[in-house]
Formats: sequence, structure tokens, C-alpha cells
Amino acid sequence: MPSEKDRTGPASGLENDLSAFWLPFTPNRDFKRHPRMLVRAEGMYFYDERGRALLDACSGLWCVNAGHGRQRITQAIREAAGALDYAPTFQFGHPSAFRLAARLASLAPPGLDHVFFVNSGSEAVDATLKIARAFFQKSGQDQRFRLIGRDRGYHGATYAGISVGGIANNRRHFGPLLPGTDDHLPLPYGRARMAFTRREPEGGVEFADALARMIALHGAETIAAVIVEPMAGSAGVFASPTDYLPRLRAICDVHGILLIFDEVITGFGRLGCAFAAERYGVVPDMIVFAKGVTNGSVPMGGVIASQKIYDTFMQGPERGIELFHGHTYSGHPLACAAALASLDLYEEEGLFERARALEPVLENAVHALREAPHVADIRNAGLAAGIDLEPDLSEPGRRGYEVLTRAFADENLVLRVSGDTIALAPALVASEADIACMVEGVGRVLQTLDREG
Repeated sequence: MPSEKDRTGPASGLENDLSAFWLPFTPNRDFKRHPRMLVRAEGMYFYDERGRALLDACSGLWCVNAGHGRQRITQAIREAAGALDYAPTFQFGHPSAFRLAARLASLAPPGLDHVFFVNSGSEAVDATLKIARAFFQKSGQDQRFRLIGRDRGYHGATYAGISVGGIANNRRHFGPLLPGTDDHLPLPYGRARMAFTRREPEGGVEFADALARMIALHGAETIAAVIVEPMAGSAGVFASPTDYLPRLRAICDVHGILLIFDEVITGFGRLGCAFAAERYGVVPDMIVFAKGVTNGSVPMGGVIASQKIYDTFMQGPERGIELFHGHTYSGHPLACAAALASLDLYEEEGLFERARALEPVLENAVHALREAPHVADIRNAGLAAGIDLEPDLSEPGRRGYEVLTRAFADENLVLRVSGDTIALAPALVASEADIACMVEGVGRVLQTLDREG
């Protein structure tokens, strides 16, 4: 059997050689037999090599919230590259990083005033967990080392992220994981009671109370932080039940535990607000952000921390480094320029408000698929929806992958799937017609599942 190099390599030129790139989170062998190449993007659409327009049904990877090809962002990046292509933020600074930090702090809930920049959501999770542990060391509570995540949580793909994360395939091949991360809260969702819920399920206190049982087991004095997604996106769009986050906040407050919101997906309008903390009326001690901060145009992430956390680090000699953490590209000038331009677009075009207005449109459209073949559950919140399919028990994940490939080939759709769950997350600039097109396309694909041809 010929190798990938034999099929696609030297004879066709390096520009057509698919063998070298090891794609992330992708079945590489199947992809390289049947590649799905995207070469251009504008508005709500990607375009392939043949010029075919492909409706983007998941904002890239939950990040292109203002739509593709926004000239304001492109121009800002171009101007930044011409003026200051790079500047270190170790012992030096540049103006746009300070402007952006102030802008983000103004969007965050009151009391979250200080921004630490990294380059991705995964790095931001690493940073926030390091800050949490270091905070307690600097507070004289070295014994607080446990970091508690949640079942089916996604916090990136670094060792720290998969340790507090709860998606089995992301963890099982890489152990042992970080000490102190063995405990996970349950996902705040029970299909028996909550199937086909529109927006936030009612209640949810019992899921938060699982933290009290962990405290009873280990002692609060050993727990540094709890990290949760206000809406679990990668797991399949699970919004927090109405009483869940307030109870979690209350338990953390009583026991002196830090509460971290991973808002890599929910930040910058996905739930109709700058941050989901605003939607749910709960203020965490730190917020993790990335993705939509630059509209996906340049890698950037960060942590927004409370004044209390920041002040705890600002002790000792003024010439001493307070936090031994950072990256070569932290607060990169091009990323800062892209982020400032993106925030301008969100504000000037009222895109967070637009997301709130479109929420019932997506909700009604996606729940119309309830009786479609193989559909087991549907959930939605903001401009996000998850559709669970009944798995093929002989090959879990096959139906989800088949939906992705058929939607691309037959319906001109770019979808996101995770196992047998379809995720829809249109950009905040989507029209009602765009939403109808993507949902109707998914419906047609579901009608063809398990058929030959």
C-alpha cells in the first residue's frame, strides 16, 4: 500500500504534499485521503479550492464572533506589523498591551481588574491554575494545592488543562496527570429531567453540592480552586442551571476556595454578554479568556484576576519579580492590535446585543430537529446549540463524523462535532437566513445517516 508521501508527495510538489502536517484532533489518515481544504474566508463563509462557498456554522472554532475577513481587524494588524512587529513584555512594555488590558478590565465584572496575557486558552488555563496555587503559597496556606475541575469539562490540551478537564479521550493516553487534580464535580446536567431544555435548566443546586462532599472528604484547607465553564461548549453545549453557579460561589466563599470561570468560548458575546459571568450574575475570582478576543485572527488568551489576588502578589521588594510566569509572545503587538479592533467592532455594531436577539431564532430552529432520525437530545444557550445523536454502539463517534463529512460535501456546511454531538455556534453577525440554512442542512444530513451512497 503506498505511503502518504507516495500518494501526495514529491511528484506533485511540496505545495500539494499533505504528509508533513500532523493535524490536531483529526483522524489524519482519513483526512489525507479525503481532505477538506479551506483557502479563503469572508463574512459567514469559508471557500474551498474550487471556489465553493461553505457556511461556517461554528464561528471557526468558536472564535470568529464578528465574522470572517473584517477589514478593520486586518488593517489594525497590518499597521501594527509595520510600526512594532515585536516587543518583549519581560521587563519592558508597549502601549497597546496596556490599552487592551484596561479595556478588558472595563468589560469584566466589578472587582476583576488585572489582566495577564498569554497566547491561547490552553495557556490561559495553565496560568490561572499556577496563579491559584501561588496565591495560597503567598498567603501562607501552602497546603491548598487541590484543583477541582468537572466531568466533561474542557480546559485546553496542556497537562494542566487535561488534568482539570473531564473529557476521557483527552486524558486517558497521557497519565499520570498533575497531582491534586483527581477530583471532578459532576456535569450539571441530567438527561432524564433536562432533555431538550431550552436555555438554562431549572435548579442545579445538587450538582454544586458535590463540592461540599469533596470538602468533607479532603478538607477545605487542601483545596485551592474550582474551575468550571459557565457553559460547557466542547462537551456539547451545557448551560449552567439557574441555581448552580450561585451555590458554587457560596460554597467557595464559605471555605475560602477560589472560583475560576473558563470563558474561552463564552467570552465576547457568545451568550449575549461580554462574559457569561454577567449573564449568570456570579462574579468569579478569575476569568480565563481567548478565542473571540481577537475574533480568531491572531492567537491570544489571558487571565483577568481580582484585585485581591493581584495585591497578594504585589508584596516584597519593588524590584523583585512577583510572578515567575509568562511567554515570549505574551501581549504581542499584533495580537493586541487585533483585539482592540475586535472589541471596537463588538461595541460599535452592537454584536453582544445582536446575539441576544438571535438567541430565540437559533433556539426555535434547532429544536425543530427533535424528531429527526437519531436525535437523542438538543440543548441551546445564547448563540450555541448542541445536538446529541444516538451512537452506533459498534463504532461510537461514527455518526457524528459522518454528519461532518456529509455536511461539507453535500450541504456546503462547516460544522463542529465532538463524538456523536453536533455543535452549532454561528457568528454574532449571522442572519436569520444563515441560521435557517445551517439547521436545515443538518436536518437533511440526518435524514441520510446510515444509508449507503
